[in-house]
Amino acid sequence: MSSKDCGHHEDESRKLIRLILFGVGGFFFVVLLTIFIIWAVLRPTKPKFTIQDATLYAFNLSSPATNTLTITMQVTLSSHNPNRRIGIYYSNLHAYASYHNQQVTLATELPPTYQGHKDFTVWSPFLFGAAAPVSPFTLSSLQQDRGAGAVVVNVKIYGRVKWKVGTWVSGRYHLFVNCPAYIRFTGAGDRSGSGIQIVAPAKFQLLQGCSVDV
Repeated sequence: MSSKDCGHHEDESRKLIRLILFGVGGFFFVVLLTIFIIWAVLRPTKPKFTIQDATLYAFNLSSPATNTLTITMQVTLSSHNPNRRIGIYYSNLHAYASYHNQQVTLATELPPTYQGHKDFTVWSPFLFGAAAPVSPFTLSSLQQDRGAGAVVVNVKIYGRVKWKVGTWVSGRYHLFVNCPAYIRFTGAGDRSGSGIQIVAPAKFQLLQGCSVDV
């Protein structure tokens, strides 16, 4: 075989390789473009969370000598998927209570779940905080709230979500939820001196919407 024939075969091989690469690249481009168009048309809407009620079993603020807060509560949280064609996977969910951006309970894990189109999901976690140290600012704020007769405890949720369109599932996105729970000191026990103690159990119907970031 002459050197001219060898060069001709090499040129054909290069052309074939280029065609294969262009074909594979074109295929992936079409797939990605299709996913993008579906995503743009459907435009997934973030879930809507509501805190329905809170049952307080303990809410005890110690004197300024120790500055600790003990809180035990159970909350009912609901999530609604407003999308008509998109499902939502929830994973690595945890809930905890905070006051003035200070975490006052341990994080409670929520079970992972899949939420279909227009579906609802309800969780009822217990939140525990035993003698959690609080800052002097938090102590002062709680004492002011005691005088006002109510306190706002924020129930926060963090975790991951994935969107499901047909058989396609997206990557994971961070989920942050903030639910204000308005707790009244009506029927409180010890409100004299520096401590705060609510007679428990006390159930509060809230039906309060939550802020959601994805």
